[in-house]
Amino acid sequence: MTSAPLKGSDRLAVGPLADGTGTAKSVRPSSPRRRGRGRSAPYWFLVPTLVLFAAFTVIPIGYAIWLSLHKVKVKGIGLGKGAREQVWNGLGNYTDVFQNSEFGHSVLRAFGYGLIVIPTMLGLALVFALMLDTPKARSAPFARLMIFLPYAVPGIIAALMWGFLYLPSVSPFYYLLDKFGLPQPDLFDGGNLYLSFANIAVWGGTGFNMIVIYTALRAIPQEIYEAARIDGASNLKIALRIKIPIVMPSLVLTFFFSVIATLQVFTEPMALKPLTNNLQSTWSPLMAIYDSAFLKSDIYGASATAVVLALATFVLSFTLLRISDRYTREDRA
Repeated sequence: MTSAPLKGSDRLAVGPLADGTGTAKSVRPSSPRRRGRGRSAPYWFLVPTLVLFAAFTVIPIGYAIWLSLHKVKVKGIGLGKGAREQVWNGLGNYTDVFQNSEFGHSVLRAFGYGLIVIPTMLGLALVFALMLDTPKARSAPFARLMIFLPYAVPGIIAALMWGFLYLPSVSPFYYLLDKFGLPQPDLFDGGNLYLSFANIAVWGGTGFNMIVIYTALRAIPQEIYEAARIDGASNLKIALRIKIPIVMPSLVLTFFFSVIATLQVFTEPMALKPLTNNLQSTWSPLMAIYDSAFLKSDIYGASATAVVLALATFVLSFTLLRISDRYTREDRA
């Protein structure tokens, strides 16, 4: 006598599917609705991030673009209800940005500041990372901490601390220079301002870039170094011919971060401005935007300037990334 095949929920689980008492259990296939819920569950974890990203990034950017396309039209003497009206201005604010000489000068000053900061900071970060990665490096954990520690100091505190060290009346450095009869340079005058700002940026940013490069160095297999030493390579040749080429992607990454930070320099000059009369309120691009928005009450022009600066940063970063990627592919080929 043959039995009919079981279907659906009538199927019984035997062997491993049976419980401890030996009683067979029925196996019910999962419904499509339940399977759909399981597949969509990971996406629900992204909802808080997407909401915060939209609220604090997408919406503010869209609002800034919308403001940059408008202006205020003043009727009469500008007093009373309805005397000021927001009207469409099109690309008028952007035209004013490119005709604004103060903003152009601020971009040039940021460019000169970057020429000092980026090579110095990345060069020191690379040298420190290579020194800490040598087999004979002593007290490497303590040295890493000391190099990285300035990065943990908030930017405004670091700028104020260095600002008071630059003041002749309170700085111990000027006291020592006076005791030894050495010249006392004015670090708030002319080109010395670039060195003053660059010193703060290098002091605070070298540690972060060093950690990025050092982490990439620690990921290199030790067998490569051992093979190079067997071939008679010194530590210098290993650094120049093995370590630096392998960590080049990390160097490119830190370079991009440094370029973006250079275009967005704001904390150092803004914190040091009250300490000297030689610093313009539009010294950097972000200071020019701040001056236009909060001192001149031109929020529409400031929005247009911010959009231009953001687009310039994006284009510059994208161009440098494409160039770097092209050279990387050629080297691999």
